Amino acid sequence: MKNQILALSLGLMSIGMFGQKSELKAVEKALKKEDFKTAKQTIASIDESAVEDKYKAKYYFLKGSAYGKSDVEKAVAAYNKLFDYENEIGKQKYTKDAQPKLDILIQFVADKAINAYNDDKNYKVAAKNFYLTYKLSPKDTTFLYNAAVSASLAKELDTSLKYYNKLREIGYTGKTAQYLATNKATGEEELFPNKNLRDVSVKSNSHTNPVDKYSESKQADIVKSIGYILINQGKTDEAIVAIKEARKSNPKDLNLLLNEAQLYIKLEQMDKFGALMEEAIELDPNNPTLFFNLGVVNQNEKKTEQAITYYKKAIEIKPDYADAYMNLAVAILSGEQAIVEEMNKNLSNFKKYDELEKKQKALYKKALPYLEKADELSRSEETVKSLLNIYDVLLMTEKADVLRPVYKEMRGQ
Repeated sequence: MKNQILALSLGLMSIGMFGQKSELKAVEKALKKEDFKTAKQTIASIDESAVEDKYKAKYYFLKGSAYGKSDVEKAVAAYNKLFDYENEIGKQKYTKDAQPKLDILIQFVADKAINAYNDDKNYKVAAKNFYLTYKLSPKDTTFLYNAAVSASLAKELDTSLKYYNKLREIGYTGKTAQYLATNKATGEEELFPNKNLRDVSVKSNSHTNPVDKYSESKQADIVKSIGYILINQGKTDEAIVAIKEARKSNPKDLNLLLNEAQLYIKLEQMDKFGALMEEAIELDPNNPTLFFNLGVVNQNEKKTEQAITYYKKAIEIKPDYADAYMNLAVAILSGEQAIVEEMNKNLSNFKKYDELEKKQKALYKKALPYLEKADELSRSEETVKSLLNIYDVLLMTEKADVLRPVYKEMRGQ
């Protein structure tokens, strides 16, 4: 009886081996015919846990090939198991054929993501495929960043937050190397796709002055995005903690500081915004935007003289700062309201009224040069309208006559 049982067992074992071999051949034949439906059905019928060692590599390779673009995740999982198995046994029979197939699949998913983002503006699909690309190729962390941005644009804030937090967890910076050299023939600096090609060009004397540059870190943007998402979710305290924690690790990082400042704008806490702008100026005293922002903060708080001082400092650093000229003019003219109120109270007091009118005109004359400069640098309907009002009040008829048709054209009259 024991002998019969043993013989029966051996018989079943040989049938199993024969079945695996024939099924794998059937998958191969289906793939050659590009009959992927049959290939998938056949490979799915094989019990992976029962596949013999001598067939494992082939099984994983055929499984990846069968699923391919129709189910990228399954295909890539099979290829990765193949790589692990062949590394384990020290024999690279199928790896050399599988690697290019894997690269094609990764590029396929990446292209879907890029097209969805750029062409279709379908940010939900883009986020899904960018994240899938990252999962398929975890070293390419830029795809995780792209997934976070896309999910945010798709208003999938929980998903976006998860991706941004993952980026912080892995220490993603997004900094990329740029390899440049000056073309001798044109005298222009050119960007090369890689260092080797740049160095070869320099050695061949077609280019000179090789320079390596690095793009700015995206860590500040990541922290800012986390903060904004948390605020939109009503988690204000968590947002503040997130940015403050990021700043602790690099308190001199101007971008992180500015992101915290922008957070307080969103929270309408302008006193804290102003304090951070002061701190920012200490870090970057020649940044005109910082002085401009302080001008805006002080102007909103009715601290006109301080605002004027900051706007003038911004212009001193950047003489073509159109917005600073415009805001400076507006700050000066903000004193007009009190004068007009007094004029209305003294309509029957001609002497007092005339004095106030002179004061009003003096204010206009003081603001006029800054307003004219703003118009010169960046003409808009607002600058032209404001200039016309002042020209009319100051009886500057010639200038008003030149500007009036311009204003009518801008208004489509």
